[in-house]
Amino acid sequence: MHKYILSIDQGTTSTRAILFNKKGEARYRAFRELTCLFPKEGYVELDPVQIWISVVDVINEVLITANKTMADIDSIGITNQRETTIIWDRLTGKPIYNAIVWQSRQSQEICDRFIEKKEFIHERTGLLINSYFSASKIRFILENVPGAMERAKKGELLFGTVDTWILYRLTLGKVHATDITNASRTLLFNIFTKDWDDELLALFDIPKVMLPTIKPSSYDYGPASYFSETVHIQAMAGDQHAALFGQNCFKPGDFKNTYGTGCFMLVNTGTKPVLSKKGLLTTIAWQIGDEVVYALEGSVFVGGAAVQWLRDGLKIIDSAAESEIEALKVKDSDGVYVVPSFVGLGTPYWDSDVRGALFGLTRASTKSHICRATLEAIAFQSKDVIDVMKEEANIAIDTIRVDGGATANNVLMQFQSDICRATILRPACLETTSLGVAYLAGLHSGFYNDLNEIAKLHTIEKIYKPKMAKAKVDKKCVGWQKAIMATRAFK
Repeated sequence: MHKYILSIDQGTTSTRAILFNKKGEARYRAFRELTCLFPKEGYVELDPVQIWISVVDVINEVLITANKTMADIDSIGITNQRETTIIWDRLTGKPIYNAIVWQSRQSQEICDRFIEKKEFIHERTGLLINSYFSASKIRFILENVPGAMERAKKGELLFGTVDTWILYRLTLGKVHATDITNASRTLLFNIFTKDWDDELLALFDIPKVMLPTIKPSSYDYGPASYFSETVHIQAMAGDQHAALFGQNCFKPGDFKNTYGTGCFMLVNTGTKPVLSKKGLLTTIAWQIGDEVVYALEGSVFVGGAAVQWLRDGLKIIDSAAESEIEALKVKDSDGVYVVPSFVGLGTPYWDSDVRGALFGLTRASTKSHICRATLEAIAFQSKDVIDVMKEEANIAIDTIRVDGGATANNVLMQFQSDICRATILRPACLETTSLGVAYLAGLHSGFYNDLNEIAKLHTIEKIYKPKMAKAKVDKKCVGWQKAIMATRAFK
């Protein structure tokens, strides 16, 4: 019996490969950094060939480190940075332009052309018209590479997000496909018909012949012929969707929050899409067989980055871990509020003009109070998104599964539990993105029988339950809303 599933996790700044055993444990890892390119202000690009080289490198390294061969691999799962756009020559496989990264603002002017169509676009895609998504990036390449539009119409060029690019290379150019989660982030996918939308393609003037075939997340995409004719790619999913699955958020109302530089929150909303009126994104969570599961997504721009600011900006701590030590020196923040809106506020405010602020200082305030208030701000911002999700999805969120680097901070996790009146579950395996796509691959290959088997493997390392009195929580939340209003007034 084969022993491992190989997860390929291709991110913005790095690529990693992990071998998971039958218990869902990460046994072997390999990692490569990638260099982002910034050719002009606001542009963020990657070399697609370097992305592919990094994938080959980490697969080879993890097999060599583990002293395994492809004969020891049951199946392969691919998870990836979403929205990043690559266009290449169908015959040669050579990219015609750099990969335009999801963060890049270079196609903003193209988005501005379609702003009057924002309601139509939202009703079809569940997304906002924004350079974040793939459609305007495709348009940018077609307009800025000489002859690209004509070649695209003739069927000479192929488009793909990073999952599609890796799949194309692994299958030696035989398979041009994407999974439904990545398709749902392009601004060209209709979340109701679950297919490419001809009217959106006409609006953005993108030839349909360029687009990959859409398949379920858990699916046999074919052999990874570059390495082996017998080992098949059995799953693909965008990173946040894979993390939702890796966190076992299998039922409507199941919710995960990733605490990284920012915070990404997704809630499983079941088999029917919920369109947001308050700035949440509607997205496909995953597809297994014929069943499509939807999610709502919200984002906090500055999460763990606020702790980096304490360290690198204010220089009042020497390490991120020290923020917890300082916060524990005081019993609470003593009326101090930090609003870390350094690059504007995300969900549910969507205010890009606002800047950060600090309120409630007295002569008794110390750096410990500021550290505690900063950690509390990450939790308050997350609660703002959770409250909108509760309202729009009409669900109770009483359990929050967490992952990401900042979850190591016990003060933050306890306060999050207190103000949300929710149980916080921190898993033993924090590589939830890679784990999620490994589960999806194993489900299709037969490595795992069903979701129940996977759920039994899920190990919780720590549980946080609400301890703070409700009256105190209410008072603190009122203070936070005052701080938000005052911050937005000061422009």
